[in-house]
Parts: sequence; C-alpha cells; structure tokens
Amino acid sequence: MADYRIESDTIGEVKIPSNALWGAQTERSRNNFPTGEKMPLEIIKALLQIKKAAATANKELKNIDGAKADLIVEAIDTLLALDDEDLRKDFPLVVYQTGSGTQTNMNVNEVVAHQAAKINADIEILPNDDVNKGQSSNDIFPTAMNITAAKAVSHLEESTQHLIDELKVKQEKYWKTVKIGRTHLQDATPLTFGQEVSGWVSALEHDLDYLQTLGKTLSELAMGGTAVGTGLNAAPGFAGIIADKMGEVYDLHFTADTNKFYGLAHHSGLNVVHGAIKTLAADLMKIANDVRFLASGPRAGYGELNIPANEPGSSIMPGKVNPTQAEAITMAAVRVMGNDVVVDLASSQGNFEMNVYKPVLISAFLESAELLEGTMRGFADKMIHGLSVNSERMEELVDRSLMTVTALSPHIGYHESATIAQEALKEGTLLKEAALKSGLLTEEEYDKWVVPINMTNIDQK
Repeated sequence: MADYRIESDTIGEVKIPSNALWGAQTERSRNNFPTGEKMPLEIIKALLQIKKAAATANKELKNIDGAKADLIVEAIDTLLALDDEDLRKDFPLVVYQTGSGTQTNMNVNEVVAHQAAKINADIEILPNDDVNKGQSSNDIFPTAMNITAAKAVSHLEESTQHLIDELKVKQEKYWKTVKIGRTHLQDATPLTFGQEVSGWVSALEHDLDYLQTLGKTLSELAMGGTAVGTGLNAAPGFAGIIADKMGEVYDLHFTADTNKFYGLAHHSGLNVVHGAIKTLAADLMKIANDVRFLASGPRAGYGELNIPANEPGSSIMPGKVNPTQAEAITMAAVRVMGNDVVVDLASSQGNFEMNVYKPVLISAFLESAELLEGTMRGFADKMIHGLSVNSERMEELVDRSLMTVTALSPHIGYHESATIAQEALKEGTLLKEAALKSGLLTEEEYDKWVVPINMTNIDQK
C-alpha cells in the first residue's frame, strides 16, 4: 500500500499521508507553515462542538439533509471521544498560519468529512458544502476564541478562589501574631501577619471581581456573521441555536445577539479580559515575592516565615530549601505580562472587516490563563498550605525595631521621639534604653505606651 494518497482542491493535486484524516488544504498548510507551537486543542475541540451544533441547527432549520446532519454529528462525537494524544494526530497545524485561522477551520472540516466517510461511505459529506454549511472561518474561529477564553477564565476564577481560601486560613490563624511592618523596604510600625495576609486576600478578591465582571464580554459570539459580518449564506436563527447549544456544552452563557462587524474585526473583549489576567499576575508577583523574601534565610535573611521543603534546593549545598513555588508563579506572571503585549498588539490589527492576528492572540490568551491557573494551585497547595510563622523571629525584629518610637510621638512629640530613635541607632542600643536615657519618660510610661499589639489596632477590626 502506498504511503500517501492523492486529493485535489481548487489549486490542484496534493499528496497526503495515506492514514491521515485531513485533506488537501490541511496538507498545504502543514507544508507551508511548519514553524511554531500547534494550534491549541481547546480551539480544535471548540470548533468541533460548534460544527456539531451547526449540523443540528441546519437540520432543525431544514437547511441540510437530515441524514447528512446526523452523520456529521456522529463523526464529531467519535472525534471528541478520543484522548488528546490521539486527537492531536489529525490536527497538525500550527498557530503561525493564516491570521484568520482559515486553515485550521478547513482542517476540522476535512477531518470530520473523512471520519464521516469511515462511518458511512454511502452518504457523501463534503468539507465546505456540508461540514462548513452556514459558516465562514471569519466567524467560526472568533466564536471558538471567545468560547475557549470564557472557559479558561472560568477555570482561572476557580484557582483564584482556591488561593484566596488557603490564604484566609493563614489570615485567621495569625490574626494576632505581631510582626514589624516595612515601607520603602525600611522598618515601619508593627502590624500582625494576619493583617498583612488580609491585604493579599483583598487584592485577589478584587482581581477575581475584575475577571467575573469583565469576563461577561466573552459571551458575545461572532457566529452568524460569516465572511464580512453580513451573515451571507447563514440561515435565519442559525447563530442563536448554536449559541444556546454552546451554553449547554460549556455550562456558560453565550449569545449570538451581537454586532457581527465588531465580532469579526475587533477582539476588544479578549483584550480587556487579558488585561484583568495581567492585573492578577501583577498581584501574584507581589504576593509571591513577599512570601519568599519574608521566608529568606533561614538564618541570614528575614526568616519570619517557614516554607515547606518540597524538593532539595541545591545540587551542591546540602539541606538547602528554596521557595520554588514562588519562583514558578513569578515566572508565569512575567510570561503573562509579555503575552499582554501580544494580545494588545494583535487586537489592534483589525483591518477593515477582519482581524488577521486571531491565532496568535488566542494562543497567548489561553497560555496566560493556563499558566496562572496551574501555578496558583501549586502555590496554594505546595507553599501557602504548609506555610508557618517563625513567631520568635518576628518578636525579635519588633523588639529591635526603632519605629515603635511612633507610639511615643503623641506623648512627647515628634521631634523628641525622632531624637530618641536616632540616638538608639547611633549607639546601637534598644529603643527603650535610649528612651529612658533621654529622661523624657519613665519606664512605667514606656511600657504603657509602647505595646506593639496595641499599635496594630487589632481590636478595632
């Protein structure tokens, strides 16, 4: 048996691997665009789901023979039942292809048609006329983009809530554990570790709200716009049926009641939601850096936190423990920030009736969501969950700090308090010793006024 077969398209004949389900247009793209990562399988699966819904909609609207529609649905169900490794074999195209995603759309059309022929060769299913009926790459690909992005954001929201929940456990546990505050990387007045964690929690809760609020824009589907937004060759009601079916499949709300000219040429929704993902990444960077710096040491750093030992930290230094989960999530954050530039620039390239940076835009978006989802769970489960406080070290640093002098200011004045702090620094003494040496207050007064836990206003919360 030959290792290839011959198929034809509008340009001419093409040699295709004999065991491949794809056709001529896929093979041309495979040879013309060999560079870069493969088109995300999430997009492939979404396109399959959309085409399944399209076949059902066309049947319902009497726009296609019922037997053909049923065979298309059966072929797609067979493909969707495959595991990712087997599914990938027939979807070999890369992100860096035509900017509309047309070749991936045709890849899906061809594979479905060939799979249908394997099931029932007596009913001819054509890639363009049947599988792609009522559709254009220009509306189906952005529809798949929004669907996959919406689902990815939903997963990201779950991971964000999971990290919030883990942090809240630490917030409650250490609500009254006093430590020294720091501003400008210098000593400041005391607070509790629980209060510090509450700030992290609030940042993430705001980020979650941004995702939930802005994410609603992803429910708008371009389906039904076909080539340029006019809806040419799509039956009335076709797009609405697909939107409803996608809502059932993905357990999310979608609508086709949108401006199609916007849907094909603009990706503002993806851009603004990725901005919220970038904001989340920035806050995660801050939180992870705080954790790893507060855990630095254990003897030559801040040493305020104890982090779990998940793996050996060095190939040469025995017993070393590193904040690897913090490193992973901050690297992911850097990637997300870079991807935001990609999404932003790609979104700006909507020339006339269509944006032609679609594949790279959705690839960057999905990568960002996946990276943060995974690294947040790792950070929550493998670092925050096992995190503990070195209370003795925290107490030591509070006692040695000069900024508790702030509690004296209302009683002896700002200038005199500053003089005491400067004297303690100069002489290398504790603040209490310098305060008593000044003669401005008694030991009883010092002990009454300088009480770190009272300085946190913890009982007022």
